[in-house]
Amino acid sequence: MFAWIGRFVVRRRWWVIGAWIVAAVLLVGFAPKFKASNQQTDFLPGKYASVQAFKLAEKAFPQAKGQTAIVVVTREDGRALTAQDQARTVALAAKLQGAHVKGVQGIAPGPVSANKMVQMINVRFSSQDFSDPEVTKGIETLRDDIKTDTAGSGLSALVTGQAAVNADATKSYEKSDQITLMATVIVIFVLLIFTFRSVVAALLPLFTVALVMMVALSLIGTVNKVFGLKADQMTSSLMPIVLFGVGTDYILFLLFRYRERLRAGEDKKQAMVSAVHKVGEVIASAAFAVIIAFCALVLASLGMLKSMGPAMSIAIATTLVAALTLIPAVVSLLGPKVFWPSKNWQREPAHKTSGKIGAFIGRKPGIVALVSGVILVALAFGALGFKANFDMASAPPDTEAAKGIVALEKGFPAGAQEATQVYVNSTSARPLPAGAPAEVAAKLHGAEGVAAVGKPMPSANGRTALIEVQLSKDPLSSAAMDSIPGIRKAASSGAPQGTEALVGGQTAIMVDLQSAMNRDYKVVFPIAGLLIAIILGLLLRSVVAPIYLMIAVVLSFLGTIGAAVFLFQGIKGHAGVIFFLPLIVYLFVVALGTDYNILMIARLREEARAGHPPREGVAHAFQQAAPTIASAGLILAGSFGTFLLANAAAMQEMGTSVAMGVILSAFVMSMFLVPAVTVLLGHVAWWPGHEDEPDPAAIAEEEAERSSV
Repeated sequence: MFAWIGRFVVRRRWWVIGAWIVAAVLLVGFAPKFKASNQQTDFLPGKYASVQAFKLAEKAFPQAKGQTAIVVVTREDGRALTAQDQARTVALAAKLQGAHVKGVQGIAPGPVSANKMVQMINVRFSSQDFSDPEVTKGIETLRDDIKTDTAGSGLSALVTGQAAVNADATKSYEKSDQITLMATVIVIFVLLIFTFRSVVAALLPLFTVALVMMVALSLIGTVNKVFGLKADQMTSSLMPIVLFGVGTDYILFLLFRYRERLRAGEDKKQAMVSAVHKVGEVIASAAFAVIIAFCALVLASLGMLKSMGPAMSIAIATTLVAALTLIPAVVSLLGPKVFWPSKNWQREPAHKTSGKIGAFIGRKPGIVALVSGVILVALAFGALGFKANFDMASAPPDTEAAKGIVALEKGFPAGAQEATQVYVNSTSARPLPAGAPAEVAAKLHGAEGVAAVGKPMPSANGRTALIEVQLSKDPLSSAAMDSIPGIRKAASSGAPQGTEALVGGQTAIMVDLQSAMNRDYKVVFPIAGLLIAIILGLLLRSVVAPIYLMIAVVLSFLGTIGAAVFLFQGIKGHAGVIFFLPLIVYLFVVALGTDYNILMIARLREEARAGHPPREGVAHAFQQAAPTIASAGLILAGSFGTFLLANAAAMQEMGTSVAMGVILSAFVMSMFLVPAVTVLLGHVAWWPGHEDEPDPAAIAEEEAERSSV
């Protein structure tokens, strides 16, 4: 089939290129745009209490459903606020209210701290949509107005709180996306120049993948529109890196084999047909492994991950189609000029280093398997110390929102920045019983982790009451999250018969996110692994090979998590690592690591079919496959490594961890552990199939190549 695809694409290369350009123009021009959301409740199932509380609040307190912000007022000299300062703060609130900032529903002066160091001004926006640009613009306008109004007053006024933190975090993400995308392009270009000594080969992925990305994003936008799906900001940030990384990998697979066929004496058209025939199955199998891994995410309960599944699957599927059509068409059109200005493609390299390493693996497979296995196992022990950090929406420390939180904590509990809401609701059509909210409030006073309990506020229909609770710890800290079960228990115990108590707010949402994630680990991990093993079994016609390949991948996954723990929790001193890291690493390392395993073991099979015994075949396979794997691994790791330039800790941790995982997968697992184990197992590795049996046609082809050389 792949030989037919190669012949068709090479013969109709202008039609293929034209079809891609037309498709890109039509989709970009007319398809729905890809949009991302930051609203956590959009991504949690309705069964969780925090989501139920959110929906109840929309009905019972529609006037208070918008996002909130806090203006933190302190003295510039660090002293306590005087009566005159407090009067100025009240006047500032009135002036801001009178400015009628677009998107702002109301502004009112807030309390003064007991130590007189801080006074708050409360701001509420009309929109509750975290991605609403009007809120972001409103925050900027407020900051500009405040800066003007407080000039020369001796007061410092910083805008923080939910809306400001989200606005600053979103702005940081957008800036980080631009920086990482630019860095990714530079990294890929430099590494491809180093690999091929060719400007054309280095530019090829940048232009073709950019075209593929336009098509993929338009297709994703269409699917999201038709099926009512939502995309998370993390998906938006990952998409360019994944497409450039994976797309470049597939291009490398083709270019290395294309160059090999040119060196064997084939003309530029036949060389591409042969390249697609030889590596088309490898690319397709590798892509399907990634697609299936992402498809497994639809089984997740956490909508953030569920939405990532279809989006990434569509992106990888689009990349696969491009790798089998667009890239061969462009390269067959360019011919050997794709390697310009280098002349190295014309001569077979000496393969001194790779030849020696391959020969060593063939001579000492047991030692190689032991050493590479020990490296992965040693790193895997670090995974036992993994601690989850759920603070993924915080603004970077250099933003005004972050500085405002620090200033706020000089006079108020850490939880003042983001109150936890407790809703006491009548379960019938009747109003709440008299005193029911007060009973719940009394119970909340005794709950661990509670710093202050506000006065119950009744809804317009009298069926619901809101009690705002300030936590003693940072709302997104593990300590604050640990207090939520106790608060829920206290609230429920205080709710009289005929009523219910629901706990909502950011901290409660994070607790429910943790529950959803723990559930998803147990479901997605084994199913994704099983499906990838099936893909490997179908490709290799073997039961044994998929088993040890998946064991190797799991070791690489655990080793990556362990390395992340050593780096971030150990060396950098982070309290924890972003909570969804294991799932992201699992998907990328298992799926992308499988790419390299497929490339290596397919080459081992090819050498066996050419009549080479296992120990001799591994030397030949390593010579040809190792440079491809090394180049692909470095480029993919470099792509994710650019996340270090992001201003968001979550993106830094995720990108760095995936980069380390790719390095382990390419340079430890696929280049050493897998070929060594395959040699040790010999024919058993291919049981019950006979994929390693010599093929007369393959033997004749190799002899013909040798005689031509």
